[in-house]
Amino acid sequence: MASSHVSALCLRALGMAVMLELWVRCNDTGLCKVYAPGDILIGIVSSVHSKVKDLQTRIRPAPYTCTDFDLNPFVQSLAAIHTIETINDSGFLPGIQLGYQMCDSCAYGTKALECVENMLSSNGSHKLLSDYSDFSAPVKAFLGDRYSELSIPMARFLSLYMIPQISCTSSSPALSDKLRYASFFRVIPSDVYQTKALAKFMKHFHWDWVGVVTLDGDYGKPALEKFLKDSNEENICVAYQEELPNYLGYTDIEQCIKEVADQIENTPNAKVVLLILRPEHVKMIFEEMIKRNITRIWIASDAWSTTRSLMKMKDINKVGDIFGFTFLTGNIPGFKDYLQNLTISPGVRNDFIREYKQIRFNCSSGQQSEHTSPSACNVTDPQEANDDYLLQAVDLTEAYTQRVAVYALAHAIKELLQCNDTVCSGDTNFLPWKLVDILHKINFTLDKETYSFNKFGDFENAYDLMLWKMVDNGRVPEVVGKFFISNGSMEIYKDKNPWPNDTAPLSRCSQSCLPGTEKNISSIQCCYSCTNCTEGYYSDKYDQPACEKCPKGSWSLPGSSQCQEWKIWFLEWPSAYSIVVLVGTVIGILLLVFSLIFFIQHRERPLIRGILVISCLMKLGLMVSFGSVIVFLGRPNIHLCRAQQTMYALGFTLCVACILVKAFYTLIAFMSSSPHRQRALRKLDKPLVIISFLTLGQALICIFWLKFDPLDVQETPSKTQPLTLNLLCTQGSMYGFGAMHVYIALLAVICFIMAFKGRDNETDPIVFSMLIHLFAWLCFIPVFITQEELRPIVQISAIMVSSYGVIFCHFTPKWYKILSEKADTRKTAKSLGSLPTNGQDSGIVSRRSLESISSPSQPQARFSFAESNTSDWDCSSLYSEVPSSIISNSDVRLQRNHYLPGVPEVQDVQCSETWPRRTEIKLSGVSSNRNSSNKSGFLLSKDIL
Repeated sequence: MASSHVSALCLRALGMAVMLELWVRCNDTGLCKVYAPGDILIGIVSSVHSKVKDLQTRIRPAPYTCTDFDLNPFVQSLAAIHTIETINDSGFLPGIQLGYQMCDSCAYGTKALECVENMLSSNGSHKLLSDYSDFSAPVKAFLGDRYSELSIPMARFLSLYMIPQISCTSSSPALSDKLRYASFFRVIPSDVYQTKALAKFMKHFHWDWVGVVTLDGDYGKPALEKFLKDSNEENICVAYQEELPNYLGYTDIEQCIKEVADQIENTPNAKVVLLILRPEHVKMIFEEMIKRNITRIWIASDAWSTTRSLMKMKDINKVGDIFGFTFLTGNIPGFKDYLQNLTISPGVRNDFIREYKQIRFNCSSGQQSEHTSPSACNVTDPQEANDDYLLQAVDLTEAYTQRVAVYALAHAIKELLQCNDTVCSGDTNFLPWKLVDILHKINFTLDKETYSFNKFGDFENAYDLMLWKMVDNGRVPEVVGKFFISNGSMEIYKDKNPWPNDTAPLSRCSQSCLPGTEKNISSIQCCYSCTNCTEGYYSDKYDQPACEKCPKGSWSLPGSSQCQEWKIWFLEWPSAYSIVVLVGTVIGILLLVFSLIFFIQHRERPLIRGILVISCLMKLGLMVSFGSVIVFLGRPNIHLCRAQQTMYALGFTLCVACILVKAFYTLIAFMSSSPHRQRALRKLDKPLVIISFLTLGQALICIFWLKFDPLDVQETPSKTQPLTLNLLCTQGSMYGFGAMHVYIALLAVICFIMAFKGRDNETDPIVFSMLIHLFAWLCFIPVFITQEELRPIVQISAIMVSSYGVIFCHFTPKWYKILSEKADTRKTAKSLGSLPTNGQDSGIVSRRSLESISSPSQPQARFSFAESNTSDWDCSSLYSEVPSSIISNSDVRLQRNHYLPGVPEVQDVQCSETWPRRTEIKLSGVSSNRNSSNKSGFLLSKDIL
């Protein structure tokens, strides 16, 4: 009995001690809402309420009145408490109990500082020291706050004492600055990576014209600044930037929301809107969008990316698609059961649980809210009631970071206190700053994952991309991708892609530039026009900033999305033009062969006998010229290129040189009226020497051309056939090519002038053949210069025309004359009834001719002589008809004292032979009437050529 009484006294004393400690720790200031005793206290700062009442009218440092209970931070604080209790129950720290103290910052930075100051106070007062190296606070470390706007002032204040603060959601890049926030840690990445992930995500779907709405505080501004930098690197432009007040208690908040909605509505091209806001701000914007029936693609910052209350708000499915990135998530063992059976343990104070149950299960009509249970009026005692509402209202996986943060502190404490499996030997009243160095170095494993802080006090794990999937009248989060911090890559799961086959909505200042075009950027990077790629360049992607040059060996047409292999063009043997050229060449060569055989057969004919050698040389030159045409066909190489030009140059030069020799003899004949000049020209009458000299001159030109201005094979793009390279022979620098053609043209002009000057029936072939040649090449020159790819065709055509011109002007008439003379001889023989049998010309003037000139009234006439066979008749044969010949240097003067029958008395006969073979006899005398003093002149002539 006594022992039981003693036990009861002990329990009563223990309860009094606990109550006394709770009273000391949680006095009437109203700051202490949650407290559990322990050997080592951990402070928890959480914005369980999201507003401070009458903040705009605050004029004195009175206590803050907080409103708007927020389930998300409430559940996260419960996750931290549950983890602390789990560690205590597990014996992770042998013999050590972790306690906690929690204060509500009400999403207001100044109140967060008040919470920290209160927790650091000993016996209700805060010590002011000149050196805080030995400062030992009741709370050894802090968890929180949720928002960077609150964590930043707390971190500044705690850095004075070097007390560690670990945040689970504050992601502002500024907090990585260890010079200003030396004791701050967080179990999430910095927004440095979040903004990179946001930009990569937008880039993946080709969104480059987006709107941004941020808060005006320490969270929104740095995040916006970093996003602008990262988006610029990904060529993403911000169509507009709007700011909202950080505090919802701002009097004009509704007007600000309407202005933001106006901006969103008036920028229809910016289909994507990034909201770096708190859930409360997002809710107000969505409500305004629903009223205006405006849909957009919304990108959530980490602050609201998993907020269940937004997912369940009325008409949430009318706002459009919603994406967001979330931090480290997972399931906390036993946490669901903990939430379904919320109780306050003996010796623990938790006013927030009491407040939540009052909201959830209170039946009073004036206190009901959206969180009130439908069965609230059936509950007798709200504090004893429980249900699974929190499991549905809040994303529990988001609270996993609280578990990681608590375990990070627990591992650091375990190392500091030198704990083993049975005992911790260190002093629990340690100086808080000693945990900072350990946290920087700690590396621990939790739930089969290894964690550590980098040099900036941040975790560097991946982000999960969340899609708010439509389900009935609400949304549920679904992981559809991941951003890897280690390599900065974005992955969208193919089976979860909301817009397969690149059918994502457009959010662009300008329409996409299709493959085959490039961006022509205006003053704004994302506003541009699209221009086609130029020839030889391509673009195979959408919105390619610049076209790329085609690889070697390939080419592209303007506006091409890919390059193609070059087609090589040259005069192929099977082509239609090549076949025509071959047929023309063969016909030309056959004509030359026929002409050669014909001339050899009729070599004794007056038309051929004196010119047979020269004619054979002409045919040889033309055959070489025709052969050069064949070399133009087929795939060219440097040797064929040289052969083309040299064969034509030498062959046609030889032909023209032979023609020039003929023209030279006509000039000598023209000089018969000037015997002295004629005799001077006859000294130059060396046909073979002239031909050899002129051909050698062309050979020297070709040698110098090939030596100092060599030919080559060149591939040049075709101007008429797409994606085709013309494989053509080059002509060097054109000096040698020009000299070769000018040389031939000069010889042709000389031939023309000499033939034209001594023009008669025998010079016509020279004149016309040279005119044809010069005309062909005059037409050839402009086409050759302007149409590079037609050069071989034009040159072949000019060669063919020139060669055929010589054939038809020089050889064909002789065939005709010889054949015609044969026919005339046969007719004459039949008419006279007899033919000479001596094989020579008769030299007798035909009766018709004699009768035609016997009249004294004709002072001059041309006599024609009948031929009995193919033998020639010349001056010697004519002289045989006129006795007493005096012959001197082919100029013969004859004196006669007798008469030809029926011909006037011949007193003087003059005979001359010229080359080409023409024999002329000039006779002068008196008429057959001896008594007549009239003298008559007569001309007897025979053309041999």
